[in-house]
Amino acid sequence: MGPKHNSSGNRTRSTLSIFVVISLCCFFYLLGAWQKSGFGKGDKIAFQVTKQKDCNVFSELNSDLNFETHHNVVEIVEPSEPKAKDFKPCDVKYADYTPCQEQDRAMKFPRENMIYRERHCPPEEEKLRCLIPAREGYMTPFPWPKGRDYVHYANVPYKSLTVEKAVQNWVQFQGNVFKFPGGGTMFPQGADAYIDELASVIPIADGSVRTALDTGCGVASWGAYLLKRNVLAMSFAPRDNHEAQVQFALERGVPAVIGVLGSIRLPYPARAFDMAQCSRCLIPWTANDGMYLKEVDRVLRPGGYWILSGPPINWKTYYKTWKRSKEDVQAEQKQIEALAESLCWEKKYEKGDMAIWKKKVNTKSCRRKSVDVCQTEDTDDVWYKKMDTCVTPSPEVTNANEVAVGELKFPARLYAVPPRIANGLVVGFTTESYQEDNKLWKKHVNVYKRINRLIGTTRYWNVMDMNAGLGGFAAALESRKLWVMNVVPTIAKNTLGVIYERGLIGIYHDWCEGFSTYPRSYDLIHASGVFSLYKNECKLEDILLEMDRILRPEGTVIFRDEVDVLNKVRKIVGGIRWDAKIMDHEDGPLVPEKILVVVKQYWVAGSGNSTSSDE
Repeated sequence: MGPKHNSSGNRTRSTLSIFVVISLCCFFYLLGAWQKSGFGKGDKIAFQVTKQKDCNVFSELNSDLNFETHHNVVEIVEPSEPKAKDFKPCDVKYADYTPCQEQDRAMKFPRENMIYRERHCPPEEEKLRCLIPAREGYMTPFPWPKGRDYVHYANVPYKSLTVEKAVQNWVQFQGNVFKFPGGGTMFPQGADAYIDELASVIPIADGSVRTALDTGCGVASWGAYLLKRNVLAMSFAPRDNHEAQVQFALERGVPAVIGVLGSIRLPYPARAFDMAQCSRCLIPWTANDGMYLKEVDRVLRPGGYWILSGPPINWKTYYKTWKRSKEDVQAEQKQIEALAESLCWEKKYEKGDMAIWKKKVNTKSCRRKSVDVCQTEDTDDVWYKKMDTCVTPSPEVTNANEVAVGELKFPARLYAVPPRIANGLVVGFTTESYQEDNKLWKKHVNVYKRINRLIGTTRYWNVMDMNAGLGGFAAALESRKLWVMNVVPTIAKNTLGVIYERGLIGIYHDWCEGFSTYPRSYDLIHASGVFSLYKNECKLEDILLEMDRILRPEGTVIFRDEVDVLNKVRKIVGGIRWDAKIMDHEDGPLVPEKILVVVKQYWVAGSGNSTSSDE
């Protein structure tokens, strides 16, 4: 009996040993896979979030974060890791620094064709590598729609327009805020009344018009009041003696960039806008063989509208006020009329100070004299390209009634297959891949909203996507509570035309250079794949410092990238006064792509962190 009992015990111990060995093997296999995925202690992307006691918004964000089980927040400190480089604040004189539109550099360039107002970026050795400060007293902008009408004086402390444009009802100074009554040079009674007049001719209400361009926008009241009609206007104006006009526009929550019709092409694709306007923009439309009007024609969709209000329209009434002769202004209007006809534009309306033209839906429906048609193979290749006096051709059609770019109205066009995709004009994309991209970004954005429940609210009104692709992020976010500036990097696939065909807006840009905007322009920045794209192009710290410049205090950045790239980004972020958290991809820890969420601390020139005040 004894031997039999010992044999049974040996078998039990042997079975137990085998079970332990198998369990250990499985454990170490899973541990190795976990570490390789980017979340082991040996992976240097793991880090601990530093919490600032006097930074309310980060604690606010924390209260709005909802990390589900597959969003593991990693809080392992790597003691051997070198301390992040600490970037110091710039002098307060740089509070409104715009790297590529600085006045001192601009004055070194010719004034001919407004060349000196174009982009002129600093060479490598002159780049600022410090943090652009907000002025003391900076406050979070008012939420929309109050933000459309009021701006904190401390944020944009410039009063010159309140005097210079007082009669035209641009802006008024009241106590510690600016008030924007909605007036403009050509609509002193308000932008709403002006847009109502436009809508009597242009089908704004039914979704036919979704994207608009305002050339020489002032404080962008036209774009501000179009927003409530679900029209996105891209407004631009130079950084000139009309102090801070684009800065006011962005502070009000209106899409705008610093720009000018000069000698280089506008940073938009062909056939981008459903409507464009010049409201006393004083652009010399007939100069240089009509070059500027031909550039507007390039970016205007077939079937689109162009509005001209101001000189030379209604010249019989105003020629003396303009201090010009009858013959001069009459000749200018005749030249504009002839140019418009050569571009296949048909005048639809002229009354008082306003005239409206409509671009023909295709060239087959247009009877015109022969014109010099551009021979370029890519009409969207515009970055730093010289403007030309030739006419950009429209897509070929089969009959005179066919609309060259499709007839879909918004919101249907947001998810319909864009013509550029359907016609195979964008290399690497098909109808199927476009639809899959939409599904993917709906999934990603749902995850972002679980991470931070403030996304999709008016808290993040000015939003930027730094690497927009087909516009899937903006489409998934689309609502009346925000707008998205879709940036297509000049080294990425050229998809900006697709974005506009969807009824979204955007711009070309090279992230090795400064963006054409003022500091503190955006509430939320999305950077998916940006740093993988640029890792061999320029210094990543320069891109991050530029992001910090254009991000508002207590604004948020969402990075999505490969783990090794985010590791490099995270090291730099540690010295930029950003609080950060990292989490797994929504499909789990084994996916090498990760999500990094940061919040910019509130700090102002001459002080440390402090609490913002939102009225």
